[in-house]
Amino acid sequence: MAAERVLELITQMGLQPGDRMPTENELARQLGTSRTVVREAVKILSALGRVRAQKGRGLYVAADEGMLGSGHWASSFLPTDLDHVYMLFEFRRTQEMETSRLAARRATPAELGDIEKAAGRCRHGFEIGREDIFNEGDDAFHTAIAVASHNMFLQAAVREARRLQAQSSIIGLRGSIGGHGAKAVEEHEAIHRAIRMGDAEAAAQAAAVHIDNTLEDYRKEIQQRIFSPVQ
Repeated sequence: MAAERVLELITQMGLQPGDRMPTENELARQLGTSRTVVREAVKILSALGRVRAQKGRGLYVAADEGMLGSGHWASSFLPTDLDHVYMLFEFRRTQEMETSRLAARRATPAELGDIEKAAGRCRHGFEIGREDIFNEGDDAFHTAIAVASHNMFLQAAVREARRLQAQSSIIGLRGSIGGHGAKAVEEHEAIHRAIRMGDAEAAAQAAAVHIDNTLEDYRKEIQQRIFSPVQ
């Protein structure tokens, strides 16, 4: 996909957030494609926050406004590089375990309510077959746990990791990760239950199971795409 190839080119050139990129014509020449294809790729990357177009000045590698987003690890992430995706899951596993552990110790009644509400929205989306509602609930669930950890750095890290994972779905896997919905709903409820009971280690282990199962679903989807016969 052209958007991924533009990201690879940014990495190969060693461009950092704020650096000026080649023009659309130059990108098209280097990628061996048309300017129209490059323009569409730039639109996708702009929507994802990876490229910034300045009228009359050209294209720039976007400087993420998040607390942790301007580092090299975020700017060089390639959404369709499986090694990068797997490393991101390793990172998320550590994050989610610690935010769940801290939330079990620190969550206020209002924050527990937010976690429960988000888990319920995710379940509702699954039950009625609405992927958008399911995803909104999923994002709200993990965000609410991060907030309940009362650690602003973990909150920023969780937000950034989920943003990068969303890119791997949009650019690489096209968001068609299925099969894990029912398990995800049950896993959310297990995490919420442990946090509500104040059992920090049970919450951490439930979060680890959730991330591990989500990664396994990614692996199955990738295998299916690689080995399924071409129609």
